[in-house]
Amino acid sequence: MSADDTLPEPDRIEGAPHPRETHALIGQTKAEAAFLQAYNSGRLHHAWLVTGPRGVGKATLAWKLARFLLAEPADVGPSMFGDTAKPTSLDVSDDHPVAHRLLALSEPRLFLLRRAWDDKTKKLKSVITVDEARKLRNFFALSAADGGRRGVIVDTADEMNPNAANALLKLLEEPPELTTLFLISHQPSRLLPTIRSRCRELRCNPLSPDDMATALTRAGAPSANNPTALAALAGGSVGEALRLTNLGGLDTYQEIVALFTTLPQLDRSRALRLAESVVGKGKEPRYDLLLGLMDMFLARVARTGASGAPVIEAANGEGALMARLAPTHYAGRLWAELQQSLGARARHGKAVNLDPAALILDMVLKINATAAKAAA
Repeated sequence: MSADDTLPEPDRIEGAPHPRETHALIGQTKAEAAFLQAYNSGRLHHAWLVTGPRGVGKATLAWKLARFLLAEPADVGPSMFGDTAKPTSLDVSDDHPVAHRLLALSEPRLFLLRRAWDDKTKKLKSVITVDEARKLRNFFALSAADGGRRGVIVDTADEMNPNAANALLKLLEEPPELTTLFLISHQPSRLLPTIRSRCRELRCNPLSPDDMATALTRAGAPSANNPTALAALAGGSVGEALRLTNLGGLDTYQEIVALFTTLPQLDRSRALRLAESVVGKGKEPRYDLLLGLMDMFLARVARTGASGAPVIEAANGEGALMARLAPTHYAGRLWAELQQSLGARARHGKAVNLDPAALILDMVLKINATAAKAAA
């Protein structure tokens, strides 16, 4: 495992430290305790599927677990000298040699499987290929340093193509001794059932507003004016909260709520200004942000029809607006169907390079039409 500072890392969120650089994990004490209990029991599973929403700390947890295992002596069982020999924490000192090597991506006992750089296209590959997965065999063919433990982090398993997934499955079926694999997955249902069945799951949960504020501070992000609203909009995901913070997501979401406040009497001039805000050089992040926030708005409206207005508002006036737009279960179903259709349209529009302003305006008009249908 080695680092190349000149290439982008597919598992790093822009504007945030890489998970290997973050030793303090916020809000996932249950997952940490479950792993430590398994370790101390002497029945450590060889493969762990680290699951949960995107950006809640799954990769940070995987790196923390790998750091812990590689720093622990493999030739001494955790209960050899009774309870006093059992570790009570997964923390490893920053000064530990393993911590230094992992930070520099120079630890020979860890293999990081992730999307590779394509020298032909000068871009990161869109999937983890079988060629990358096959490198694991070479890694396992080498003798572990000092006969110690070895670790593998797959970030993310969702990005493996079918051939890569099958190559990894063969290794899961016959795992090398003293080797532990950590598969990070945002959507485990998309993985092969045979891969899931050979892993023990570690579930990471969305962060609370307090944990979110702490995690953002430790990540070096500017403090949010409304961390509660940010946590609600980000779905408890630190990664998404960082993106929203860097792109002014709370302000943009407030624009969307303000625009839709008059539905089904749409303010067309205001809608045009919103659509035109994604036009121009360097506006792609704004375009992606707006598509994501509109999808979030529709999801929150649909949930309102099913279970009532959100307890925590992500924008001023959001609760009253959603209660008006989705007062019944029937209205909630209308909004859920619209979310699905507009999500598919957005993906298709981006794939075929549809004019961004036209796509945004078309989505706004369909939202207005659905508001009129729900009101009727």
